[in-house]
Formats: sequence, C-alpha cells, structure tokens
Amino acid sequence: MKATIRQGLQTLLMLLAVALSFSAQAERKLLDQVVAIVDNDVVLQTELDARINTITGRLKAQGTGLPPRRLLEERVLEQLITESVQLQMADKMGMRISDNELNETLANIADRNGMSLSEFEDQLATEGVSYRQAREQIRQEMITGRVQQRQVGNRVRVTDREVENYLQALGTDGGNDAEYRLAYIFIELDNPNDEASVDATREKAEALRESILNGRDFREVAVAESDASNALEGGDMGWRSERQLPSLVAPVVPALEVGKPSKVLENNSGFHLVMVMEKRGGSQKQVIQQNRVRHILIRPSEAMTDAEAEASIRDLYQQIQDGADFAVIAREFSDDPVSGSDGGNLGWVSPGQMVPGFEQAMNEAAVGEIKGPFRSQFGWHILQVEERRQKDVSGDVKKAEARQAIYQRKFETELQNWLREIRDEAFVEFKGDYADEHADDESGNGQDTEA
Repeated sequence: MKATIRQGLQTLLMLLAVALSFSAQAERKLLDQVVAIVDNDVVLQTELDARINTITGRLKAQGTGLPPRRLLEERVLEQLITESVQLQMADKMGMRISDNELNETLANIADRNGMSLSEFEDQLATEGVSYRQAREQIRQEMITGRVQQRQVGNRVRVTDREVENYLQALGTDGGNDAEYRLAYIFIELDNPNDEASVDATREKAEALRESILNGRDFREVAVAESDASNALEGGDMGWRSERQLPSLVAPVVPALEVGKPSKVLENNSGFHLVMVMEKRGGSQKQVIQQNRVRHILIRPSEAMTDAEAEASIRDLYQQIQDGADFAVIAREFSDDPVSGSDGGNLGWVSPGQMVPGFEQAMNEAAVGEIKGPFRSQFGWHILQVEERRQKDVSGDVKKAEARQAIYQRKFETELQNWLREIRDEAFVEFKGDYADEHADDESGNGQDTEA
C-alpha cells in the first residue's frame, strides 16, 4: 500500500515536473516567437521589442510624443521586414562589416556627439539600449546603406545643366549659406493618375498640417504618419546649408519661421511638409592655398630595392642641384608616367589632394626650392613648388554641394521606389496576432494565424 502511494506520488511529481518544463518552454517560446517570415529569414518578437525600445528611448530623449503602441509596432515591424530583405541581399553579395570598421564607426559617432565611448555607452543605457544591441543595429545599418548605394546609386545621374539650374533657383551665387536643421513629413501618393486618390492624400496632408499648427508635435506626426525613410527618427534631416536643400523645399525654407510647418508641398510622388527646427548663420567665403608643383618619383620594385631607390633619387637630386634641368630629369627618370612625360608637372594642387607625406613636404617648401628626397607610400620623391596662391573656391564648393543636394534628392526618391519594389516582391508571412491583423491583406503573401 505504501509502495503504491509512493509510486503515485512519484508519478504525480514527474507529471508536475513535465508540466512545469512544458510551461517554461512555452514561456521561452512566447518570448522568442516568430512574428513574420521574410523569404529565408524570420523576424522575432524579441527583435521587434528591442527595436521599439530603441526608438521610444530616442524619441523620449528628444521630447517627441509617441504614437499608440500598436501603430508603432506595425511601423517598426515593416521596417524590420524591409531591413531583412536588404540584409539577405547583402549576404548573397558577400557584404561584411569588420569589427575594426564597426569600432571605428562607433568611435566616430561618439566623437561627433562630444562623448567618449564609455560615455556613449552610458547614454545608450539611459535610452534603454545595451551597447551590444547598438553595435548590432549600427552594423546592420551600415550593411543596408551599402546595399542601397549599390542597388539605387546606379539609377541616379546629375547633369551640369541641373546643377546650373539649381544654383540659379537659389540666386546668382547659390544663396546666403545659412544653415537649417529640418524635420520632414512625406505622405506617399498611391495612384497619381486617380483624382480621388490625389484629393484624399492631399486632404490627409492638410489635416496633419492643421494638427501641427494646433499644437501636435511635428516629430510625433512624422513617426506616426510619414512615409519617408527617416519617419522613425521623427523626420529629422539634420543640418542643411541653403545650397544643400532639396529643390522642392529650397524656395520655402528660408522664409519659414522656426517651429512652424510649411504649407503642403506637392510633386508626383506625393505631399510634403517641412519644418525648420533650428537655424544658424552662414559661413564666410572659402579661400584655400594652392601650390603649382612638379615632382620626380622613383618607385621601389622587384628589380629595385627601397635602398637602391633612395640612392637613385639622391643622385638625381644632386644632379639638379648641380644645374641639371628638372623637367629633363623628370621626363627621363620619373616613375610617374603621367607627370613625368610633362616634365614632372602636377599643376595646381589643393589641400587634401595629395598623400600626407607629399603634402607636408610641399607645404614646407619655399617657392622655387628643390625639396627632398622624401618618402611617401608610393616611393621616393623630390619636388619643386613653382608658384603659390590663395584661391577663393566658394563657387566650386557651391557647385559640389548643389550636385550633392540634387543627387541626394534623386537618390531618396529612387530609394523609396526601390524599397517599395523589394517589399512587394518579398514573400512575407505574418504570424500570431499579426497574421490576424493582415488577414485581409491583398498583397498575395501567405498568412498563418498559428502562433
């Protein structure tokens, strides 16, 4: 009888242990449940929660109001799905970010924010983000950025005529160089050819503008409503000089009052709102020192050791000091075929154009002096600065910035189109509660309501 009771208790305890084990497993499974299958990858609930925590922490630190939790979950889940597609592309292309490259990027981010790495880690902790999570997210952002540049960059071309027209639109010299920190909202137009769709989208944009004028936070509206790629950053576009403003907003931004939304702007892709968060004064004209320089290079090779190359350049240096013609020596002996054929001439050289060792020797040389021999990564040199001048490069800088602004505007438009394309082409299967919410989705993707 006692044995039977003991056996019954043992069986009961065993069943209880199994039940507890199943319960623990179920709890772990619940914490790590799949919320979406994306082609050959999955998005986990833990990933979704971690990204939401990162975004909400950042928005709270900015003082930006948060949209309803469920809306935020939907937007972040879509972001993770699109990222997954891009990361799978990167994996097929063999793209990798090394630890050294990632560490350097993190150090640069900390430095730009006036922090050490340890202070940066502490700041992340106040936003509810671990340093490990931040490293992985930044690694993924670097990879997706490279995928986007490779896939979308080839679609973008900027002509000289576009640059000229852009500068003319800003004024004869390209504006007054004031800088603006901008926030941006984009409401995408699904069907530009459908008048009813256009009217409805315009009405939505106007209603959002009215809500902002009535006190709703612009960045909160961007998080909840914007279709731009920076929506979950509160639409923050960072600091832009007047020459760097996208062409759509360039005519209106200089006249905007800080903290007030623009009127609704329209183009073929949809409707736009922009707001100046901060403004600061412009810069002075940019003057640089240029050197007109010529050089002779002796490059070590399999046939010539570094010591032999140094001995050769010293001999040539002495010949020039003794009266030999620099140009004749360059044409006969220089291992730089392009400049050597022109007597060693490099033309006018601007700061940053040459490698550091060469630039240092060039800047130290007096006009007319034969400087050298000295070593760079390319070999042994002697040089002569024939002339030095101060040059105003403001016009060149303005053209370069205008070209970059046009490129960035075109790139952003193409990026939105490309992201929509890859999202539409991807196989996406939602799971659990998300499957229920997407049950009526007309995208054609498979749905599964099982957890």
